[in-house]
Amino acid sequence: MSAYTDLLARLPQQRKTWLITGVAGFIGCNLLEQLLLLDQAVVGLDNFATGHRHNLEQIRAAVTPAQWARFRFIEGDIRKPEDCRAACVGVDYVLHQAALGSVPRSLEDPITTNQANIDGFLNMLVAARDARVARFVYAASSSTYGDHPGLPKVEDRIGKPLSPYAVTKLVNEQYAEVFARTYGFRSIGLRYFNIFGAHQDPNGAYAAVVPKWTAAMIANERVWINGDGETSRDFCYIANTVQANLLAATVEDEAATNQVYNVAVGDRTTLNELFEAIRSTLEPRFPHLKGYRPSYRDFRAGDVRHSLADISKARALLGYVPSHRILEGLAEAMDWYVNDLTGR
Repeated sequence: MSAYTDLLARLPQQRKTWLITGVAGFIGCNLLEQLLLLDQAVVGLDNFATGHRHNLEQIRAAVTPAQWARFRFIEGDIRKPEDCRAACVGVDYVLHQAALGSVPRSLEDPITTNQANIDGFLNMLVAARDARVARFVYAASSSTYGDHPGLPKVEDRIGKPLSPYAVTKLVNEQYAEVFARTYGFRSIGLRYFNIFGAHQDPNGAYAAVVPKWTAAMIANERVWINGDGETSRDFCYIANTVQANLLAATVEDEAATNQVYNVAVGDRTTLNELFEAIRSTLEPRFPHLKGYRPSYRDFRAGDVRHSLADISKARALLGYVPSHRILEGLAEAMDWYVNDLTGR
């Protein structure tokens, strides 16, 4: 039995209270759904800067009324210390997902990104420490590797940040380490690699590539690829991300805490390969995609050329074993994407 399978069997018998910041966002609402299905009590904090009320309504429809009754929502902002303190009352575990993502957004507006991702992070750390939360798990980022050329990416070898967003995520890790040393506060950072799946917004200037391309293909609109298409990423399905968060929050080995871990699959997929994977998955339902081809434009500022994670540390210390590789994730997610975009 895997560590995660064992955890899924145990949690319903050991109800805890979890705080999810950014609960109305893509990753946050997926965490909410899994925890409610496991009969956990959940507090959610969100200001709807990037999250959506309809995500919460979709989760409500996916769980039982009794499970939904265990969810308490706070509309608040991590930039306000009083909101962070209120959210942490009586909480066992914090899953801190609230942030302003996107490299391009941070290049256009570094001040707002800093306010949410550094000021907000510190507010949450202080509130969770003061509330004596047992574990603080936070969304770190693969952008922390910056210009380090080595592949695969190993947690203790990073380069210089390439964007304001990457700077904020590096500072998060440094703050967490300082809180461990000075206050004995236990945290775990999860460096996410290109997460995709249900409840991911295809709209807006900063939409992630998988839902954005899926929406464009369904609408028979042009798909743009930045550069020559040979840029590669380690695309990670949302179910893997949920697994990593739950394992990190509950791991009992003290040596596994106050660490950062890659959360990915350990595969490298080029943008050209991703395009074809999405196109071929959609073509049976959308015949206009036969012969459909992308358009190319200049490389995007702040982007790294290649990204591939070494997940051996998470496997060894957390028991993390990805359940979905990219094609499995796309196959599972596509029904949700199509239904969300077309209603069918």
